[in-house]
Amino acid sequence: MKIHGATLLITGANRGIGLAFAREALSRGARKVYAGARDPASVTLPGVEPIALDVNDDAQVAAAARQCADVTLVINNAGIASPGGFLADGGIASARAQMETNFFGPLRVSQAFAPVLAAHGGGAILNVLSVASWINSPMLSVYGASKSAAWALTNGLRNDLRAQGTQVLGLHMGFVDTDLTRGIDMPKTSPDEVVRRAFDALEAGAEEVLGDELTQQVKRGLSAEPGIYLRDARG
Repeated sequence: MKIHGATLLITGANRGIGLAFAREALSRGARKVYAGARDPASVTLPGVEPIALDVNDDAQVAAAARQCADVTLVINNAGIASPGGFLADGGIASARAQMETNFFGPLRVSQAFAPVLAAHGGGAILNVLSVASWINSPMLSVYGASKSAAWALTNGLRNDLRAQGTQVLGLHMGFVDTDLTRGIDMPKTSPDEVVRRAFDALEAGAEEVLGDELTQQVKRGLSAEPGIYLRDARG
């Protein structure tokens, strides 16, 4: 999947990683970039087309698929993260909210845009995941569960969409220097670096990309004995 000449839909494109995806797509010669955001007025990057898109709103997702019928690449980037563990006060409400955006959001968008991609020869879907798909810590327990579900969704979509020629790429990464991680005292990778790696992998035909060294180390540790996922990620 080449970015040059492609038409992209990016969810959560008004800031952070989504904004970095939009900038990089334009620099690589994308034909058009639809920048989805709950408030399209918050999209200020020149050269993109802002659209109102709350991934939790069925009607808005359906309207986006009609409005953006020329899309060849969907980037499911919109996500939320709330700190806390499963047994904390409000844990169930937090889980519902994060699953709604981080799992059901990409599912809604992918369902709506799969026929659009098929009409243009298959295209691609890029799902923004996390190293928290594989490891866990008390600070991000519930968030990690939502990203584990999104990883499973990505693998399932790859199988479901293979027949129509749609490339499905999962992007795993650790902490990225965005508003979402403000206040977290951990090494962080720049969003521009993560996005460049993701687009390079997409253009190479990959199905998975690891956005930083931390994620590469964790991936190697999944097959260790004992598995890295059996430990508190702070250790």
